[in-house]
Amino acid sequence: MPQDKIKKLATTLGDRLKHLHWQVATAESCTGGLIAAAITAIPGSSQWFERGFITYSNAAKVDMLAVSPEILEQNGAVSEATVFAMAQGALKNSNAHLSIATTGIAGPSPSSIDKPVGTVWIGWQHKNGIHGSNLQVFNGNREQIRMQTVFQALQLLIQFIET
Repeated sequence: MPQDKIKKLATTLGDRLKHLHWQVATAESCTGGLIAAAITAIPGSSQWFERGFITYSNAAKVDMLAVSPEILEQNGAVSEATVFAMAQGALKNSNAHLSIATTGIAGPSPSSIDKPVGTVWIGWQHKNGIHGSNLQVFNGNREQIRMQTVFQALQLLIQFIET
């Protein structure tokens, strides 16, 4: 995924958020802060980026975002239930209006049949309770999967704002 496309999306997201006087928070697992990095690469992003959480381990998801250990045990870290809990936790632990969360398997380690390498859940939530999720199975190597996730997450936020 070319950096210029990600930069363009992050700029568009910032313009939309500034117009609404909203801020966004990120809760990232498989992307390891890449969404926050894409956002903060945009000059003036402090007006619309509130904070980011990098919760790579399950313990971090529980400690920083209050993801229930039961959700992780019953559904696994890479699941819709977990990504929703991450998005909710980012809102509860920030002053943001909107959150985006990612959890997935970037590889190259072998994974299960039902969750192959490239499986990524992206979830978002607005403080008014409106939320959504998106399941993707990306192709490519670890870096490509992570960058496709960043691109998709930014696109999903823009689409949510514009609806």
